[in-house]
Amino acid sequence: MERTLVIIKPDGVRRGLIGEIISRYEKKGLKISNIRMIHADEEILKKHYAEHQGKSFYKDLLDFMMSGRIVVMVVEGKNVVETVRKINGKTNPLEAEMGSIRGDFANFVTENIVHGSDSAESAEREISIWF
Repeated sequence: MERTLVIIKPDGVRRGLIGEIISRYEKKGLKISNIRMIHADEEILKKHYAEHQGKSFYKDLLDFMMSGRIVVMVVEGKNVVETVRKINGKTNPLEAEMGSIRGDFANFVTENIVHGSDSAESAEREISIWF
C-alpha cells in the first residue's frame, strides 16, 4: 500500500476546511492512517522544506506555515501520491481545476490550503520528518 503525506496548511485550518478536505480523500477511497494537529516549529519546517532553502519565497513560506495550527496526516491507497495531487489541484489556484481543493478554496500560491508529497520517495522522507 502506497503512502503519502498531506498537510492542511494554516489557511485551511483557520477557514474550518479540515473536515471537507479529509472527506474528499476518503470519498475517493483513500485511508487516513495517521493524523495530528500541531503548531509546527521552524526546525521541523526547515527539514520539510529543505529543497526550497535559498529561494526568494523560503522565509515567507516558513513564516506562513508557523502562523497557525496545521494538520499533518499519512494517507494510504493505491496510486495515492498521484491521486492526492489530483484531488489537491495545481499549486497555483488560478490554474487549479474547479472541483479540486485548491481550485475550490485557495486564493494565493503561497497560501494554497494543502501540501501533498510529489513522489513516493518524497512521501517517505516527509512522513519520517512528521511522524
